[in-house]
Amino acid sequence: MIRRSGLPGLPARSLRARISVLATTLVAVVSVVLLWLAWRLVGDSVAAVPQLPPGTLVRVDGVDVEASVLADHLQEQARRRMVAAGIFAFVSVVAAAGILAWTLTSRVLRPLREITDTARRLSVESLGERIGRVRSRDELAELASTFDAMLDRLQAAFDAQRHFVANASHELRTPLAVIRTELEVTLSDEHADVAELRRMAGVVQDATDRAERMVNSLLLLARTEGTELAVTEPVDLVDVVDSAWSAVRVAAERKNITTQFRLERTVVFGDPALLERVAGNLLENAVTHNVEDGWLEVITKPWEGRRVALIVSSSGEVIDPDAVAGLFEPFRRAGVARTARTGAGLGLSIVQAAVRAHGGTVRAEPVPGGGLAITVVLPAAA
Repeated sequence: MIRRSGLPGLPARSLRARISVLATTLVAVVSVVLLWLAWRLVGDSVAAVPQLPPGTLVRVDGVDVEASVLADHLQEQARRRMVAAGIFAFVSVVAAAGILAWTLTSRVLRPLREITDTARRLSVESLGERIGRVRSRDELAELASTFDAMLDRLQAAFDAQRHFVANASHELRTPLAVIRTELEVTLSDEHADVAELRRMAGVVQDATDRAERMVNSLLLLARTEGTELAVTEPVDLVDVVDSAWSAVRVAAERKNITTQFRLERTVVFGDPALLERVAGNLLENAVTHNVEDGWLEVITKPWEGRRVALIVSSSGEVIDPDAVAGLFEPFRRAGVARTARTGAGLGLSIVQAAVRAHGGTVRAEPVPGGGLAITVVLPAAA
């Protein structure tokens, strides 16, 4: 059974045959050239032998032979022997070249066959398989290493996707379960009055709002992560912070949070809506996860290397330094359970995706005594 490649009529492993034919052809061409040179060399050598005067007789095995006839005979015999030996050598060399090329090519291309077989066996369920180290230390070894690295990235992406889908399903299942429970309980009560119906409607509305915020956050994260900016224009981070603060000012006043703003003019080139979402998510997290009578500090200032920084620091619960990096993963929250009702756990994920889309970086550090400080660094506008 011959396995075919993607192109009709081509064997799947014809590379070995093509290399062998090419090597054999090159050897045959070189052998023909050498045979022709040997023919010329023998002819020139025989012609260079000193000639005896015409009519001179030479005794060979008791027979007198004319010297010119003997010279022609010897020249013809030398050429015949050279041709016979040359043809034998030509056939032997070409055959040996073909056999060696076929054998050595098989060994050389063995890592490539391993790569092909591994790629053919791979599926979403078997991404853990790797080629590993190959015996050769050439381009095929580099190809195997590159292929394994690509599989590592693919497996990480699939694992992250599974984790993300599982978490999203869990988060969306909660408000849907609340809605179903409230409807079933209220509808099963034949004596439910207007007050009970209004209470049920309020619970259903809250659950619907939470599901809507979750879906909007997921859509924003999907549009932002790994995509280019649709709109780019000069944006002053001071204006962005002012707009974002107006949305959380009332919530901060309810917790009696002391605020301090140290804002310097910092202009970046990017999407105003995304940048406002970055500042909005940071301030919303800083207020939501803050404590009563806490504090909040917002700084915008130039950064080294023609960059600008937005720093949002706030008080809050004590955060383990080892858990800080995980806060940027979807559905992760600081200090509260994943199923908590305060937020969707996508705020910092959206911040990270939006900052990366602008060519910037973001990092978080725990504040001594409790709280979190998040620093966003963006390229400054020219």
